[in-house]
Amino acid sequence: MPDVTVDTLLNTPTIAVRDVCCLGTCKHKSESECATATQLVFPYRGVYMRHVGSDNAIADANQVLFFNAGQEYQVSHPVIGGDACLSISIDAPLLLELMPAELLETRQRPSFKRQQQRIDPRAQALVALLRHSLRNGAIETLEAETLMFTLVRRAMGLNAKFTSSASHGHRKLVERTKLVLASDLSRRWTLAEIAAETGGSPVYLTQVFQQVEGMPLYKYQMQLRLARALDLLHQYDDLSALGLDLGFSSHSHFSAAFRQAFGSSPSAFKQSAAQC
Repeated sequence: MPDVTVDTLLNTPTIAVRDVCCLGTCKHKSESECATATQLVFPYRGVYMRHVGSDNAIADANQVLFFNAGQEYQVSHPVIGGDACLSISIDAPLLLELMPAELLETRQRPSFKRQQQRIDPRAQALVALLRHSLRNGAIETLEAETLMFTLVRRAMGLNAKFTSSASHGHRKLVERTKLVLASDLSRRWTLAEIAAETGGSPVYLTQVFQQVEGMPLYKYQMQLRLARALDLLHQYDDLSALGLDLGFSSHSHFSAAFRQAFGSSPSAFKQSAAQC
């Protein structure tokens, strides 16, 4: 079985969408790779690290990764389990129209200034619905292209605070924290436990994480759990068990958090995804 599988879900003159799954057998840096086209990559399962020169980016379900055409990079999997991502390539002139100025490196071609940006729960929900509907052949091409543009606009429009203004030390601390969270999404971590794993005090850790990511640490963990729930909904008949397996204290806690993030209950979202 190959380490990486790629399924093309949509391919038109305007946009290409691929579902990419990696077993993550290589814990350390891979051989150098090079993107043939500028892409937006939405991880929806697992975690990996992308290395561009000395700059590292944690790829988890709370982030969109920007791959520039012709840019060399390496990938590593410090957490076991591999990963799965939805990769979107848009015709270059159209992508230039969509890109906000603060992300654009040059106006001559679509090229991103940064490696990643945080996305919100509505973008995560749209990734899940589009993936299911394209896989099931239950969406017309025109609708799929239009919704993909909506997803890309939303993903690029959220100005996350993971920028060059954060110090190298702060970014490294946040990277270590994300890997700790991703290593066991169902664990009910305490601040002291995370601080012990990352080498910082609980107070310092919460301050730095808020500064770099623009959201509290506990909310980041909650969003990771809920993104995992989107991926696992179709595998569970008992959604109470899903919530408990992901570390929620009760089904009511899981359902309330899910509804607040995605605008519907887990059962209603599962039903709508099944109809896609």
